[in-house]
Amino acid sequence: MAKIALNFEDGLTRFIESLPNETVAETAYRVGINIPLDCADGACGTCKCKMRSGTFDAGDYIEEALSDEEAEAGFALACQVRPKSDLVVDILASSAACKVKSTAITTQIKELNRLSSEIYQLKLGAADGSSFEFLPGQYVNIEVPGTSQTRSYSYSSQPDTAEGEFLIKLVPGGLMSTYLKNEATVGGELNLVTPLGSFYLREVQRDLIFIAGGTGIAPFMAMLEKLKAEKNTTPIHLFYGATTGENVVELERLKAFSEIMPLQLFTCTSDEQAQGHEKGFVTQWINKELLGDKAYDIYICGPNAMAEAVKTTLDKEAIQHVNFYMEKFVPTGQESVKA
Repeated sequence: MAKIALNFEDGLTRFIESLPNETVAETAYRVGINIPLDCADGACGTCKCKMRSGTFDAGDYIEEALSDEEAEAGFALACQVRPKSDLVVDILASSAACKVKSTAITTQIKELNRLSSEIYQLKLGAADGSSFEFLPGQYVNIEVPGTSQTRSYSYSSQPDTAEGEFLIKLVPGGLMSTYLKNEATVGGELNLVTPLGSFYLREVQRDLIFIAGGTGIAPFMAMLEKLKAEKNTTPIHLFYGATTGENVVELERLKAFSEIMPLQLFTCTSDEQAQGHEKGFVTQWINKELLGDKAYDIYICGPNAMAEAVKTTLDKEAIQHVNFYMEKFVPTGQESVKA
């Protein structure tokens, strides 16, 4: 059997498992997911989708349904595609249109660790003992106990394990921050909806640039865990900035990654008094002298201002990239949420 991650246009992801010789469409319909489909014979193109990773048999179809140019660009027909490995597939419709409901999970707090005066590490386990399924880089919506509101946090742990891990920045007066500081205890319950988001690690095809600001390092921890499991040999530049030295968290874990894969780690802080890090901002490393004329796949996660500054600098310095993926978060006035 192959595991298939179906990504919908509204950011919801659903994992399904195929039976031998099933097409993606047949698997989806078997489990009640009504992806776009009409002829089911490779003749109409209604079920056209984007294949993000994995190997597959594209099946038979006519030119009017899928052109050679579209196939070369990674598109395929769900009614014809048969997996040869696990797949990640973009479905060109919303989850609501395909009658997919979000996955709600009840979890228990396993650990609550204070990594700095402003950052907590939260570890959760599903109440039913199941594993957390997500693509590295995706996030969850966690319901703040005692309210009807949710807050969004990226996984910082490896997918398909029994423990979900998150990095949470404390915000004065924030709903989740107040709960974590004053009420949260090991064993307490948290409800969440998972997995969500289109910011996730694609199939590695060229050198990578990861750029993180603050707790925006979280999704990159999940990506690095995945790359570690795959014994990655592709060079990675990771540029990581924070406001203060103590908020440059997970350093030991990052250094451990750099010892087993070609990961170059650069850290900085805007705090002039901080020790052990460069002073300034992540944009200081975006230049030809360091990055040269290679074409990269670039991933950015951090505050809106940082993300925009990085985009501007990449253009100014003419750093070449084939793919560019970005996750920004902006304040609500009470707590940070993803854009």
